[in-house]
Amino acid sequence: MTEYERSRTMPAQPEHVFDEAANVGRLDSWLPEALHVEAGRLPAVTVHEDRTDEDTSALFRARPDQMRLEWGTRDQGAYAGWLQVAGLDGGASEVTVHLSFFDDGHDPGEQAVTDALDTSLRRLEEQVRLHVDHAAG
Repeated sequence: MTEYERSRTMPAQPEHVFDEAANVGRLDSWLPEALHVEAGRLPAVTVHEDRTDEDTSALFRARPDQMRLEWGTRDQGAYAGWLQVAGLDGGASEVTVHLSFFDDGHDPGEQAVTDALDTSLRRLEEQVRLHVDHAAG
């Protein structure tokens, strides 16, 4: 098993960050650009990966009371992940994303995963800023 984890501080209340991250209809706005999520009857979702042009049955759970998202493959158990939002002083938040690959064949490698996680966290921050700024203005 291989695990990866990245964090990023965001200048928004944790509730705003969590609400943006947990919105199933907008996951494509911050997930890696090659992944597309289609919600079924939650927690069931289908993830389409452009690179392989394959659909994978997956699960997606939001736990608002814990400010946590959890996901993973449904049938083959190839990977799982979570996102945790924590409040910081001054109204900021820290977002941590963790991925676990249980099958080395599904692990794209450290550089690819850390780049994807960093990009996803940056894109999430952009979405949070757009929605917080829009709500304030």
